[in-house]
Amino acid sequence: MALPVETQLKYWGIAGAVLFALLWALGDVLLPFVIGGAIAYCLDPIADWLEDLGLSRILSTVVITLIAVFVFVIMFLLVIPTLIEQAVALVNVAPELFSNLQQYLTDRFPSLMDENSTVRQQLLKVGEAIQSRGGELLNSVVGSISGLVNILVLVILVPVVTFYLLLDWDNMVARIDDMLPRDHVGKVREIGREIDKTLASFIRGQGTVCLILGAYYGIALMLVGLNFGLVVGFVAGLISFIPYVGAIVGGALALGLGIFQFWGEWWSLGAVAVIFAIGQMVEGNILTPNLVGSSVGLHPVWLIFALSVFGSLFGFVGMLVAVPLAAMIGVLIRFALTQYKTGRLYQGITGHQSDDS
Repeated sequence: MALPVETQLKYWGIAGAVLFALLWALGDVLLPFVIGGAIAYCLDPIADWLEDLGLSRILSTVVITLIAVFVFVIMFLLVIPTLIEQAVALVNVAPELFSNLQQYLTDRFPSLMDENSTVRQQLLKVGEAIQSRGGELLNSVVGSISGLVNILVLVILVPVVTFYLLLDWDNMVARIDDMLPRDHVGKVREIGREIDKTLASFIRGQGTVCLILGAYYGIALMLVGLNFGLVVGFVAGLISFIPYVGAIVGGALALGLGIFQFWGEWWSLGAVAVIFAIGQMVEGNILTPNLVGSSVGLHPVWLIFALSVFGSLFGFVGMLVAVPLAAMIGVLIRFALTQYKTGRLYQGITGHQSDDS
């Protein structure tokens, strides 16, 4: 005999509250496990594919690990130093860029020379803030990143966690399936498959889209000759999981830098705009339809809201889990709405009787 719905809700509510409290208490301690779990989830289909080819699970995991280490070493030697160098240079040159902007506005709009001009006063305040806090901002950002993603996490702990999770992924899924309530196992499995489909479509698909767009923007902007093109491309690709935001932010940053560098060279400035136009066209018509699909059902506003809420509650770890949790919550909400529309609360007594007849 199944437990009453009220009792089940009580137990599940207690379990959810305990999980929320653990996340709140542990915070950044969970960071390597969250990253390792996400990487293992993304790599599990590759491990399954290698198993289908005849490799054992252990050998499949070892092969994937060796390839990942090789790729990381190549990136560390070729890409990451250039990326860091350009990021530091961009922060250091920001005051000079602002001074050039102020000089340009002064030449074009002589009224800004008026000491009592509100616009001039605001520009001066912004310039002073950039000059006084630019280095401080860079140090704080680098310090926070070092505190969150330190050498131990990157080099030792995350790969170890990923290796063992990937090795035992199928067994963990089977154990969780064995612990499901038998009265609801079919429905829970159905919801689980829908969640997995949504996560796979979004995380694996959109992650691939972000990687392709980041590489495209970075390489294309560097070929055009834009200073800090690699940083701009990296930023644009990184935030491309929010529709249009990556292109808008990256395009605005690239055009802003291009105006100072290519002023008068309209072909080069136009090339920067064309690069982002092509990127948006390829993303919207080729990459997203084929790699992400239309079944994800995550609205951009819902993504921004999830990032804001989970980021404020759990910090950096919250921002990492915000997108997958938003996808899971979206699936649960759609399931709840389906149940609501088939129940008496929505249809009323008359609608319920007509369905029964």
